[in-house]
Amino acid sequence: MLRIITANLNGIRSAVSKGFLDWLAVTPADVVCLQELKAQESDLTEAIRRPPGYLGHFHCAEKKGYSGVGIYARTTAQRVTEGLGIADIDQEGRFLELDFGHLSVVSLYLPSGSSSEERQQAKFRFMERFYPHLRRLRDEGREIVVCGDWNIAHQAIDLKNWKSNQKNSGFLPEERAWLSQVFDELGWVDVYRRLHPEATGEAYTWWSNRGQAWAKNVGWRIDYQIATPGIAARARSAQVYKASRFSDHAPLIVDYDTEL
Repeated sequence: MLRIITANLNGIRSAVSKGFLDWLAVTPADVVCLQELKAQESDLTEAIRRPPGYLGHFHCAEKKGYSGVGIYARTTAQRVTEGLGIADIDQEGRFLELDFGHLSVVSLYLPSGSSSEERQQAKFRFMERFYPHLRRLRDEGREIVVCGDWNIAHQAIDLKNWKSNQKNSGFLPEERAWLSQVFDELGWVDVYRRLHPEATGEAYTWWSNRGQAWAKNVGWRIDYQIATPGIAARARSAQVYKASRFSDHAPLIVDYDTEL
């Protein structure tokens, strides 16, 4: 089995202080995708860069304490691609790809638009320019898993209060339609939904820090593993890990019947 984990850490140093690396040490995984590092290269200690059994790769944002993605892998990657080659996107550290033989794994942090209309427009611009890249990735003919915080709840079953969030970033009609195009027109597969088409509350991966969202499970499913059809068909199990909390997101764990 190949186990891939994706986790938005809301600050890698904060998550480590809450036991994230200790959890990884006892949770078998082959590839672990990280988002929202909120760290610069100089902040990444040797313990963070090389947890036992892993080699870390990181694409940090230029802005301090902001964004950034990473991937831990037990196998040496044949190629590492940092960024999309688009200056304003790459300055925010939102895309990292590792190639392993027949398989590529991507850590993606799609922008949130919740803080302002300006950031929502930046999110739309990212989506517009990322879509052709998803098409190119698909056309490479490799098996690919794009892990990460997509900051979009696709369907009503993907969040608790869908009716009251229809005008809010993350559940806007335009965002949901774009993600539908990723699945229906480009042919990418939502791996969790393939295995759990009806799941609701157990599928949520993010909870607001306001109120008692975590305690009441008022959550959103915005963290995904989206894959090419071949590797998606080999997914055997998918679960959201909630026994420990490392950030306002929960890790998504998927096991595939294949190997690197």
